Amino acid sequence: MTPSFWQGRRVLVTGHTGFKGSWLAMWLHALGAEVHGFSLPPPTPTNLFTQARVADLLRGHAIADVRDGQALKQAVREAMPEIVFHLAAQPLVRYSYQEPVETYATNVMGVVNLLEAVRACEGVRAVVNVTTDKCYDNREWLWGYRESEALGGADPYSSSKACAELVTAAYRTSFLAQAGVAVATARAGNVIGGGDWADDRLVPDFFRALQAQRALDVRYAGATRPWQHVLEPLSGYLMLAERLVQGDALAASAWNFGPADEDAIPVRQLLDRLVGKVPGTQWRETHAKTVHEAGYLKLDSSRARSELGWQPRWRLDEALDRIVEWDRAWRAGEDMQAVSLGQIAAHERGAAHAEV
Repeated sequence: MTPSFWQGRRVLVTGHTGFKGSWLAMWLHALGAEVHGFSLPPPTPTNLFTQARVADLLRGHAIADVRDGQALKQAVREAMPEIVFHLAAQPLVRYSYQEPVETYATNVMGVVNLLEAVRACEGVRAVVNVTTDKCYDNREWLWGYRESEALGGADPYSSSKACAELVTAAYRTSFLAQAGVAVATARAGNVIGGGDWADDRLVPDFFRALQAQRALDVRYAGATRPWQHVLEPLSGYLMLAERLVQGDALAASAWNFGPADEDAIPVRQLLDRLVGKVPGTQWRETHAKTVHEAGYLKLDSSRARSELGWQPRWRLDEALDRIVEWDRAWRAGEDMQAVSLGQIAAHERGAAHAEV
């Protein structure tokens, strides 16, 4: 990543009020970019966007739905971005079973609306569409999935993200490449980090149980996931956008940004590490699986490492320490914008193990 590249760049982030979007907006601001956002209101009453006062760092801030194509076109015209990061999505697997139509409308037609808005706006040079590691046809392999593996999805969320990948590829080939817009997709693992209050996510559920002084009930402790701090894939998205703007035609494709193989571990191991860092906490397995959940999922990020020079800077223990550090600062009433920007700066430096 080249900090000077971002000075004065006009950037639009969809989903900027969400967990990943808030971290990305703060990082872009720290790099000197002119950041515009388009998103629904923050997804939970307590949220990173509000706690870190992200709105104060934006040049433009539109609250609307990606299912509203006209509103999205207007926001893109007003922002006149050179680079677009598309993060707006319905991001929860279990919720997708409750609201499949909303999930497909947001995750598939939302992408169509975004790419149509880009087609109608001169000046856009690069689009990074953030999907998920769950877009792959999961065979429960012990090795990581590569970008060339088959797409699929046994649940509405995963399926919708596989569809989003296909939509992006079709728009790239049919319209955007010939218009000079470089478009890529980015697939990350299970991101964790300070400031996540989303429902039905493991680390936020852990801290909610801690606050309520109760044991955390876990449905499937044996599930293996590629855990990574949120700043890891975000750094990959930034590097990818730079490469797209610089005209690397091969970069306009799909990319994996996953953790080191050793950090793809079962849920129970992650929780045991957290318990070791936060004394007095506990968890228990309920075996209450009510919907299909993958047992094993890992990404192969060899391409990003070899072609972009990207690699994770914080291993899992460091990531967990940073989360505990962030949570303690929030509970102590500290300035969470300053704390968050401080963690971003530490990540850029490749800082040593956090003191918590």
